[in-house]
Amino acid sequence: MTLLHDAALAEAFDRGAGSYDRLVTLNPGYHAQLRRSARRLAQAAGTAGNRVLDLGCGTGASTAALAAALPRARIVGVDASAGMLRRAAAKEWPTRVCFVHAPAEDLAAAGVHGPFDAVFAAYLFRNLADCDAVLGTVLELLAPGGRLAVHEYALSGRRVDRAVWSTVCAGVILPLGAATGNGGLYRHLRRSVGEFDTAPAFAGRMRRAGFDRVRVLPLPGWQTGITHTFLARRPPERPGGAR
Repeated sequence: MTLLHDAALAEAFDRGAGSYDRLVTLNPGYHAQLRRSARRLAQAAGTAGNRVLDLGCGTGASTAALAAALPRARIVGVDASAGMLRRAAAKEWPTRVCFVHAPAEDLAAAGVHGPFDAVFAAYLFRNLADCDAVLGTVLELLAPGGRLAVHEYALSGRRVDRAVWSTVCAGVILPLGAATGNGGLYRHLRRSVGEFDTAPAFAGRMRRAGFDRVRVLPLPGWQTGITHTFLARRPPERPGGAR
């Protein structure tokens, strides 16, 4: 089976949107870990976090985490799946939150323009056909000194963490996915994590894209060594406009 990307993946998320929120609540710590990564972004951004992009917002779990961590920020949630976005937009939000339907690869065409003080991307980059290109786009969308937080399944590189992921997929994720009638999406989840960068490799990818102050922070619970928060900064401009 090849990985799903672009239109095929968006369609799979459209089909899974109705059951997505119920399924993620079965993942111990899912929402708590999103909130932890959002707080890490808020601490890094400080008072500069006034305009925030939630890239790949899905049904809005990451948006809610950002809204709590950054209570005065204006948040733009973006997702390529119309079905997921409808679920997000149907929830109650403060007026400082809005949603835009757009793929991460074509934000400008949907009217998503910087500068943003901070960008949050949860469970996004391993689903992209060209994550280097999107990292470059995020770098340009950020204001100089702006912060990026990526919350992602990225294995540590230890054999034990890969074994835990395989066991959880076989015993929990794939059976639940099959029960929804959208098993292809959850087979994609298993394989995309296995084939994505390790945590150190993704940190290196961020540095090559032009980010500095890259940090890789673990998350607690069963996902230790499986899910990480990646924090990074767009370097400030030097006098004369150079970075």
